[in-house]
Amino acid sequence: MERVLKTVVACLPLIFAFAFLVPLIDQGMQAVGVHSVLSLSTITLAFVLGGSWGLFAQITGRWI
Repeated sequence: MERVLKTVVACLPLIFAFAFLVPLIDQGMQAVGVHSVLSLSTITLAFVLGGSWGLFAQITGRWI
C-alpha cells in the first residue's frame, strides 16, 4: 500500500494536468471560439498542451 501511495504522489503533476488542466484548456478554447488548430480538435490540442505542461512539471519539479 505504501508503494502504491508513493507512486501516486510521484505522479501528481501528471494527474493534475490530465484531470484539471486538459478540461480547463479545452473549455477555454471553446469559450473563446477556437474550434480547430492544425486540424486538431480542441480536446486533442488540450491533451497535447496540458500533457506537455504536466510532463514538464513532472520532470523539473516545478510548473513555471
